[in-house]
Amino acid sequence: MLSNAIGTIKPPDKEAAAKAQARQDQLTKPRGSLGRLEELSVKVAGITGKELPRIERKAIVIMAGDHGVVAEGVSAYPQEVTAQMVYNFLRGGAAINVLARHIGARMVVVDMGIAAELEPHPSLVSRKIAFGTHNMAK
Repeated sequence: MLSNAIGTIKPPDKEAAAKAQARQDQLTKPRGSLGRLEELSVKVAGITGKELPRIERKAIVIMAGDHGVVAEGVSAYPQEVTAQMVYNFLRGGAAINVLARHIGARMVVVDMGIAAELEPHPSLVSRKIAFGTHNMAK
């Protein structure tokens, strides 16, 4: 089954990728100013064979966790802010939620080790193995 799937993969369409790059270069912005996003758009054009590909099933995945070195004063915000931000994502109140709605993408938030117990939510996936990390500076 895997061999069959791999066998259907074709090399990227160089013409579609070149057209996508040319289109990126003509937009009113400095060339390359969108960084990795531009590279990805050209790559997707090559994969799909379409200068302006449509991605039907879009998702934005946010992975959140806390680190113990926050105790050293190296973070802009205290650890409690992580859970608050996650709840804001889940309520749809963050800037990324606006972008997700604009492009029709579903939002998935993954708890990778937030230092708090979060309430269950349909868009929250728990992959927590610990409540944050230890302070590696100690």
